[in-house]
Amino acid sequence: MRRVLTWIVLAVILAGSLGTVCGATTVRIALDWTPNTNHTGILVARAADLFANEGLEVGIIEPGPTVAIQLVAAGRAEFGITSQEYVTIARSQGLRIVSVATLYPHNTSGFASPSDRGIQSASDLAGKQYGGWGSDMEQAMIETVLEGSGADPEAVSILNIGTLDFTSAVRLDVADFYWIYYGWQGVHAELEGIAFDYLPLADLAEVLDYYTPVIVVSEALIAEQPDVIAAFLRALVAGYVQAALQPDDAAEVLLAYAPELDRELVVQSQRWLAQHCEQSVDAWGLQEEIVWTAFADWAAAHGVIDTAIDGRDAFTNDFLPGGSSE
Repeated sequence: MRRVLTWIVLAVILAGSLGTVCGATTVRIALDWTPNTNHTGILVARAADLFANEGLEVGIIEPGPTVAIQLVAAGRAEFGITSQEYVTIARSQGLRIVSVATLYPHNTSGFASPSDRGIQSASDLAGKQYGGWGSDMEQAMIETVLEGSGADPEAVSILNIGTLDFTSAVRLDVADFYWIYYGWQGVHAELEGIAFDYLPLADLAEVLDYYTPVIVVSEALIAEQPDVIAAFLRALVAGYVQAALQPDDAAEVLLAYAPELDRELVVQSQRWLAQHCEQSVDAWGLQEEIVWTAFADWAAAHGVIDTAIDGRDAFTNDFLPGGSSE
């Protein structure tokens, strides 16, 4: 029933634009995936009336990472969740979107491999097969990691496995290593008793310690409704900080919204992410210029984007309670 209502609401909100309901300003946030623990702060803020206290009525759309960007760029959603690589790609294609906050200060993803593969360091990836979805980004990441270890960047074969999840891929023995987000896929594999080794991207190459996920808006919204962005982020920051400080309570909020999710996975994932999330309102969401500029330069140099961008234009801290981009 919740899914049916979600799509009914989606059809309605896509037909309109930012407006008011009973005196509140209505805004929409497009998620990057189906509801999971990356989104709990939004739900906590909504359940605790933090958005309402800012005069906002928040609708949630569940389209996917690239669709989220398109909705924001087209003005069909005021806010979206995506990641720095998608923002970089989108801006290189002319979409005027800007990241206004990061959910985590460091990349929580990395390469995971079944323990019997013996992959303990970057150099151990040489001669192995990677299972992914065949993007230029994956190819560039692997090349960068191998080059940094002194190994041949061509020494990894890449197999496109589509959307097959990590746990299933390991059980089917599809490949030697995979790119996972530990806070969900890694925790799930642990709960399923999968023995695996994990190499965080943040430890493998400095440029790969980029921001993911991030909250994005359009340049048009920045120009036309800056107060709405600031109000939304005040509530959002409080929601995510509360979720980090009280992860078990936050897990119950997510489960109430998405009861189809596995309870143990949600609880353990929420606890893991709480350890990697900023727990101060003044620190939460802040982004560093060097992270954006270095990644943009890297993406251009490795063919991830065809047109170079200025990473400084892709983000701002100006609407966060804790700082500005200056």
